[in-house]
Amino acid sequence: MRRKRIQLEGQTAYYHVMSRTVNGEALFGDREREVLRKMIWQVADFSGIRVVTYAVMKNHFHILVEVPAEVNISDAELVRRYRRLYPKPTPWNPMPAEVLEEHLRENTSEGRDLRKSLLRRMGDVSWMMKTLKQRFAMWFNRSRDRFGPLWCERFKSVLVEGDRWALRTVAVYIDLNAVRAGLVEDPKDYRFCGYAEALGGGRMARGGLSVVDKDLAGYRQTLYGAGAGEKDEKKSISREEAVRVLEEEKGKLPLSVVLRCRVRYFTDGMVLGSPSFVEAQVQGGPGKRPKRVHAMTGTDWGGLAVGTGLRSKLFR
Repeated sequence: MRRKRIQLEGQTAYYHVMSRTVNGEALFGDREREVLRKMIWQVADFSGIRVVTYAVMKNHFHILVEVPAEVNISDAELVRRYRRLYPKPTPWNPMPAEVLEEHLRENTSEGRDLRKSLLRRMGDVSWMMKTLKQRFAMWFNRSRDRFGPLWCERFKSVLVEGDRWALRTVAVYIDLNAVRAGLVEDPKDYRFCGYAEALGGGRMARGGLSVVDKDLAGYRQTLYGAGAGEKDEKKSISREEAVRVLEEEKGKLPLSVVLRCRVRYFTDGMVLGSPSFVEAQVQGGPGKRPKRVHAMTGTDWGGLAVGTGLRSKLFR
C-alpha cells in the first residue's frame, strides 16, 4: 500500500523525490538525460520550487527540493512562470501566454478560473512531479515512436528536516549516484547531476547547493571524503565487502564508504532528520499508536534518524 506523503503546514519543507522507469529498464542515453535535466529546471521554476540538487540516471532520477512555506504570486509572475513552461502553444495547451495575461489583467471569469487553477499547482511537489513525468513521458514516447507507460510508479518521497547536516547528507547521496553505478569515479565528471553542473558554473545549480553549504569545497569534503579523516585504504573497499560488513556483520564503516552503497533510508525512510523532528512527523492522530523513531545504522550519521525501520536489504 502506498504511503501518503507527509507534509509540513506553514513552513518551508524539503523532500527527496525519485522515480524509476518501468521494470527499471535503462532507457535513457545522453540525449534523454539531457532533456530530462532541462525539464527538471523548467518545471521547478514554473512550480516555484527550488532544486537543491539532482541526479538523472539511465533508469531513474532523484531530486532534492525546497518547497516554500507560502505561495504569494502576482499575476505578472504567474504569466512569467506560465511562459517558462509553455513558451509556445501546444495541442494539449493551446493558450498563448499573451492571452492568459489579458484574461488576468481584465479579471475575466475565465481569468479567475485560470488563476485559481494555476495557483493550485504552485509550491506543490506532487504537481511538480506529475507535470515533469508526464511531459518527459510524452516527449520520450514521441521521440521513440513508442506508446504506453514509462514510469513504474507515482514517485517516492522522503521528508527531510531543514537542518544543514541532514540536507547535506541527502544531497551528497544524490550526487554520488553515478559513482555508485560505476559510471565515474568522481561526481564532478558526471554531467547529469547538480554538483557537476554547479562546478561548471550553472547559476541555478550553485544556488541550490548553497542551501547545504555556501562553499562547494566544503560540500566536497562530505561528498568525496577529502579531509574527513578517512584512510585511503578504507575508501577503496569494494561495494560487495562494504555490504557484507554492514549487513552480515552489522558493522560500521566511514560515511564516505557507506554513501557509495545503496542506502534505502534515503528513498524509503519516510522522514529523515533529528530524532525530535522525525518523532514530530510520525506521531499518529487521536487513538492511533505512535510510531517509533529509528536511528540510522552502518556509520556515524551525525544523529540522524528515519521514520521507517527498513530491516532487510538496507544497503544493497
